[in-house]
Amino acid sequence: MFCRFAGCNLWSGREADRAGAVCRFCDTDFVGTDGTLGGKYERADTLADAVASQWPAGTRPGLVVLTGGEPLLQVDGALIDALHARGFTLAVETNGTIAAPPGLDWICVSPKAGSTLVQTSGHELKVVVPQAGQDLEALAALPFEHHFLQPMDDLLAREHQRLAIELCLRDPRWRLSVQTHKVMGIR
Repeated sequence: MFCRFAGCNLWSGREADRAGAVCRFCDTDFVGTDGTLGGKYERADTLADAVASQWPAGTRPGLVVLTGGEPLLQVDGALIDALHARGFTLAVETNGTIAAPPGLDWICVSPKAGSTLVQTSGHELKVVVPQAGQDLEALAALPFEHHFLQPMDDLLAREHQRLAIELCLRDPRWRLSVQTHKVMGIR
């Protein structure tokens, strides 16, 4: 299950601001709170209950991916504890500009060129390519369990796919990451 947080520190989410953003290629709608069970949750327990209410009845709680925007603007120890108390395993996908709080079960960092990388270790490093100014050699040396290159999904997507494959073949520290839902036409 995905729990998407509104807001990002690298782009406002408004198209009018995209050209001046640090991250100009985001393909996620994280503006507003009008999604399923969207809103402002004042207490961690209230949000954790809302997440739990969406889990299929009669099944064990599973994986909740905390994503955004930039989820670490809002995810804290109280929310992590509340979701763990309900039996969930927690993953976060972050741009890495904010240190992850303790207690997360999986940390995926997707760094953006032009930003300062603070979270320099974790389980998964997922770099979208190409990004001008991105130092892939330095990123490959970071202590992550898995290093992935993901082709940027834009008008040049096929070209970016070829580049990502070529980079993976050249440097075996990298593996290819594909947005399967997009390949399958699920948006």
